[in-house]
Amino acid sequence: MGLSETLEEYFGVAEHGSDVGTETVAGVTTFLAMSYIILVNPFILAEAIDVSGYSELQVIQMIAIGTIIASAVAILVMAFYANRPFALAPGMGLNAFFAYTVVLGMGIPWETALAAVFVEGIIFIAITAVGAREYVIRLFPEPVKFAVGAGIGIFLLFIGLLEMSIVIPDEETAVALGGIATNPAALLGLLGLFVTFVLWARGVTGAIIVGIVATTVLGWFAYFTGLAGTSVLPAALVGEGGELSFAVVSSPQYDISPLLFAFVDGLQDVDPFTFTLVVFTFFFVDFFDTAGTLIGVSQFGGFLDEDGNLPDIDRPLMADAIGTTVGAIVGTSTVTTFIESSTGVEEGGKTGLTALVVGVLFIASLVLIPVIAMIPAYASFIALVVVGIIMLQGVLDVDWHDPAWAVSGGLTITIMPLTYSIANGLAAGIIAYPIIKAATGELEDVRLGQWLMSVVLVGYFYVYTSGMLG
Repeated sequence: MGLSETLEEYFGVAEHGSDVGTETVAGVTTFLAMSYIILVNPFILAEAIDVSGYSELQVIQMIAIGTIIASAVAILVMAFYANRPFALAPGMGLNAFFAYTVVLGMGIPWETALAAVFVEGIIFIAITAVGAREYVIRLFPEPVKFAVGAGIGIFLLFIGLLEMSIVIPDEETAVALGGIATNPAALLGLLGLFVTFVLWARGVTGAIIVGIVATTVLGWFAYFTGLAGTSVLPAALVGEGGELSFAVVSSPQYDISPLLFAFVDGLQDVDPFTFTLVVFTFFFVDFFDTAGTLIGVSQFGGFLDEDGNLPDIDRPLMADAIGTTVGAIVGTSTVTTFIESSTGVEEGGKTGLTALVVGVLFIASLVLIPVIAMIPAYASFIALVVVGIIMLQGVLDVDWHDPAWAVSGGLTITIMPLTYSIANGLAAGIIAYPIIKAATGELEDVRLGQWLMSVVLVGYFYVYTSGMLG
């Protein structure tokens, strides 16, 4: 029996209506869509992690290796244990909270911040093992479950357009249309986006991969032939002052011993109250981020049952928990399921073989980081815009004539992109559901657990927005 047949049998590829070729294309697509984390995460965390005796460049390299290791471990657990086409890595937003709020803002040592992530991971492993995490997710109101896919779609669309500079921040109107005509990167990204749309509309297999690669090749051709300015270069390759920093990707720092088990030192002499608040925040954001992503991508892929639940959700949740724990050990922030997994699902990924391909590519990136770095943001984020638009079909699953569904589902969808957080969108929808149900005289439809969850989430919002975290 050949390798292809072995993989097909192990993952039950045929039983899920897929094939090895489709799963492989799906895995490559997901990897291309999320590979930016290998370079972006180290640059963010290096702002806060200062290792004595090592330069910032060396620390960045260490964190890059830690990012790859944590991601690969979590993804392989997802592949072989959960058999789902989802990929994981240190979460954007959670890494910024780690660096800018906890370490730089609150003055907490980075080792202690890693300890908080480790404790969070252990808690997740424990509550996932006993089924508590799955129980809480099953308490999510139906409108939240069915609206989360569309919410993630708008969120992906917004992120993609921002990263491609098609939409830009604006002091007066919050956001505005970017200077596309004068920005070579935005212009190339927009061109690549429409090429990808055309390929997808015509049913071309691997349309997203073709779009990303074609845009990348065109961008580098434009740069090296002098047809465009330096703004075409990937942001990850440009250091302070605009100089190229190829050393970051061409000579990786494989010795990560200064980061290994550094969290153990962070457990000493901690302030119990502050430490608990940090763990609490990491826990809540990761819990609802992961839950929202799993449900949203599963809805998009048709993996949910008739009640809007993902069968055996405890298995992908365990991958997230193990990834977070391993991440803290090797020196990176909370690992979570990536919304970019939806790009692979769009390409037909249905089993853990898709995740296995992503995991193998992460491992391979230990020596192929220079190749990954050649994919500029304006090319890789094409995937998010395309999939974001496709995921908008989720709004059809919401009963907009029912007040509780309309308010809860509407808040879930809109709060995600407006606050740049899947967790906030879920929380807003969960809080609103019992209130509107009570207002319409349908109290019998609300479970006690849903009321309790709403109260706890109100407490979370208070802690998070009151300044208690610095």
